[in-house]
Amino acid sequence: MSGFPDVTIAGIADTDPHRAEALASKHGSPAYGGHADLLSAGGLDAVYVCVPPFAHGNPEHDVLSCNLPLFVEKPLSLDLQTAEKIATEIERRSLPSAVGHHWRYLDIVEQARDLLSGRPVRLALGHWLDKVPPVGWWLKREMSGGQIVEQAVHVLDLARLLVGEVEMVHAVPAGDSVDGEVDRATSAVMRFAGGASGLLATSCLLTRKHRVGLEVCAEGIALELSETRLLVDGERAIEDDGRAKTRVDREFINAVQGRAADVRVPYGEALRTHRVALALARSATERRPVTLHD
Repeated sequence: MSGFPDVTIAGIADTDPHRAEALASKHGSPAYGGHADLLSAGGLDAVYVCVPPFAHGNPEHDVLSCNLPLFVEKPLSLDLQTAEKIATEIERRSLPSAVGHHWRYLDIVEQARDLLSGRPVRLALGHWLDKVPPVGWWLKREMSGGQIVEQAVHVLDLARLLVGEVEMVHAVPAGDSVDGEVDRATSAVMRFAGGASGLLATSCLLTRKHRVGLEVCAEGIALELSETRLLVDGERAIEDDGRAKTRVDREFINAVQGRAADVRVPYGEALRTHRVALALARSATERRPVTLHD
């Protein structure tokens, strides 16, 4: 954000004042001990809400009560009701919104869509095989929502884009999880409304990021996408231009300024992906298939 000449960082809030001050000092901005103080100070044109999953809800509603556009970091919430209420309020106020699903802005995703034009995907294979992130709340299910909700939601969002809407999921967690902690490994079957079949595998058992991405198969073509590369038919590799995280912010700012904007994941669109992630988490907990309804 600080790299955009038409943007000023008006203030930074964090429940840890030291963290707020450390970041604010880099940008010559005031620091606040909470979002309420930031909003009370005024002078804002838009607000970014970048909080852990368990902290969503009040910040968004307070921002919206000030009639301010909103950018929200994924995942949207721990529960569906919180996200549904926020989406309803954004729509009621007709405010610009965006969610940090920056994979939608990968240059290689556009190339993948071109390659798949006229060839519907029939099989999708998603992976998020990684380590436990170095934050204290992540392993606690009631704070992070689990790996599918907190991490693999990026893969699910890409699957919705390339394959279509999901109508049924059945997730099976590994049987050795500690009570109250996230599943260390989960596999899932997904059925897409267009008839495609999907698989998702997640694990946080590793010491580093091993495989994160989505593979899709259509008539006569197989594509493998990660955050950095598109592999076509296992042979031709296309590197991404690395600008997706800049694009997602730039387009939101354009929307806030009232300019032509390519906001690919407004809050309502992200909610559709969030429903899939929560359905998978519910399926793993209840040990049964879950059907999604529009």
